[in-house]
Amino acid sequence: MIIQHNIPGINATRNKGISEGKLRKNLEKLSSGYRINRAGDDAAGLALSEKMRCQMEGLEQSLRNCNDGISMTNTGDGALTEVHAMLQRLQTLANESANGTYNTVARGNLDQERVRLLDEIDRITQASNFDDIPLFDASDNLPPGFTPPELKDSIDLQIGPTAEETLAVERYYMSSKALLLDSTDFTTQADANAAVDTINVAIEAVADVRAAFGAAGNRMQHAYANLSVENENITAAESQIRDTDMAQEYTYFTKENIILQSANAMNAQANSIVQSVLSLLQ
Repeated sequence: MIIQHNIPGINATRNKGISEGKLRKNLEKLSSGYRINRAGDDAAGLALSEKMRCQMEGLEQSLRNCNDGISMTNTGDGALTEVHAMLQRLQTLANESANGTYNTVARGNLDQERVRLLDEIDRITQASNFDDIPLFDASDNLPPGFTPPELKDSIDLQIGPTAEETLAVERYYMSSKALLLDSTDFTTQADANAAVDTINVAIEAVADVRAAFGAAGNRMQHAYANLSVENENITAAESQIRDTDMAQEYTYFTKENIILQSANAMNAQANSIVQSVLSLLQ
């Protein structure tokens, strides 16, 4: 027996400290819901998890971008729906004016409606925008030798978390002049008759632009569905790496709690051994 050092007590205290450290980590994982709370818990897992989180953020923003893009194409298509309706009315007026039963006064009245409809076409194409981004070029600065529909440029949408994942929504020149309707005239039978073909060309041109909006919108809907699945799978993978398995961790917690209680009991026993020395000194 010795009195300078309580080796059993030191050993019991050391093991008690180890158990307390493990128990603290168990409690941290159970309370936070994360298996990895710091790099020391799993350095490789943390690096992979952070990379996945970055990808998830990009996917979530891409989903919002797709929704915005779909809304934008719907806005453009909605504007051209009214343009189409007015072109159909213009075609009716042209056919009406081309009929030989109308006199000059009647054709003049029909031509007045033509002028008002063209003004409204110009107003719609000038005012159509999405968050102040023009969906058409309604200016009179048309390229030489243009034929409707004439492509001006495109609006690039980011539909994925990487730089390569973009979609171009085509933007066209769109106005009465861009549709060659500024040259139409219903005041004479011959001019009204000639305007019929011009209006038909304009109707087809607007249909082509609407088809471009529709194709882009449909693609973005498919992109959205794909991004949703990808985001779900990446989230599940990241959860497997970083989240705490609560049932398993509670099992570890229970084990370490029992070990700690045992260590506390043995620490008390180790300290009581030293007391036996006093019995020799009495």
